[in-house]
Amino acid sequence: MLSFPDGLTSMPKAIRTDSVNNRTTGLATPGIYYGKPGSVRQQVHDGDTLNVSPKGNVAVRLLGIDTPEVSFAFPGPTLRFVDLQKDEWNQFLSSPFDEKWGAYKTMVPAELRTLIQSKVVGQPGTSHFEHATKATDGFRQVVTDDMRIMGQDLDSFGYYMNFGFEIMDGFGRFLCLINRDQPDRDKPTRRPPTYNMRLLQRGLAFPYFIWPNVNPWDRPDSIMQAVIPPGKAKQMAESDSELVMARGHVKRARANHVGIFDAMDPLLLEPFELRFLSRRELPSRYVIDLTSDSDRLIHPHNYFSVPNSEDRLWLPSIYVPLFEKAGWKVDA
Repeated sequence: MLSFPDGLTSMPKAIRTDSVNNRTTGLATPGIYYGKPGSVRQQVHDGDTLNVSPKGNVAVRLLGIDTPEVSFAFPGPTLRFVDLQKDEWNQFLSSPFDEKWGAYKTMVPAELRTLIQSKVVGQPGTSHFEHATKATDGFRQVVTDDMRIMGQDLDSFGYYMNFGFEIMDGFGRFLCLINRDQPDRDKPTRRPPTYNMRLLQRGLAFPYFIWPNVNPWDRPDSIMQAVIPPGKAKQMAESDSELVMARGHVKRARANHVGIFDAMDPLLLEPFELRFLSRRELPSRYVIDLTSDSDRLIHPHNYFSVPNSEDRLWLPSIYVPLFEKAGWKVDA
């Protein structure tokens, strides 16, 4: 396993999120030209364009997947991140609806409560951490293998990113498909699928398709053109090459009991479920069933009516009016 210098993980983030004031801010230095900061003339391209270099690391959130959390904000009056290996998480997840952890912002529907309680058996925090460790180690190994195959090291290895409609999320992370930077598709070996896809293939991640960032390889000219016609979700899912490949990998991983679908040690609680339980707020994204010809947007609190994660297309509430205008019906 490749050893990464501490500086690569401890360097401050260039883009920072201030959840208290609802702000995302960043720090940058003058743009780099031929290995050194450029002159003011080089930095200022025109009256409204300035070239800068991020001052610190910029995180990347892989599109279309959701992996178990290594650590997360623990419920309570003060914000503190706690590793999932801590027994505090087992205690919390064993009774996630107990008022001692804080009140939910909205009432928890009985069916959702029953579903979650069926998933928090045994030691749910420990199970989550173990799967998170496997996902982290698996991702590191894939990148390490790519460096070896490319004959490169930390100074020469690079990544290729492909963005959807949204370039960055609210936490200041790039949203993209990402892979090793290999200009020639066949050299030194045939270019592999993206890391996003390879993690799904290995059963290390849940699929997490969020509109409108579905397929950056085949992005429509406008977000309006990306709106799925009512009753056509199934047809879209069966014709979109990225979705077909991703959903196929997940189905095979489940059938073969790989990773999170291990028959003896499956990960029952999905990462987004752990997050909303911790935040004491219920899901807010609507759901489109990719196996159905329905014209209905499923209410966020009923997401489980689509049982398999690869069959859900999540729709942020801010985009619901676009779909309503196109003729979709919204569940109350």
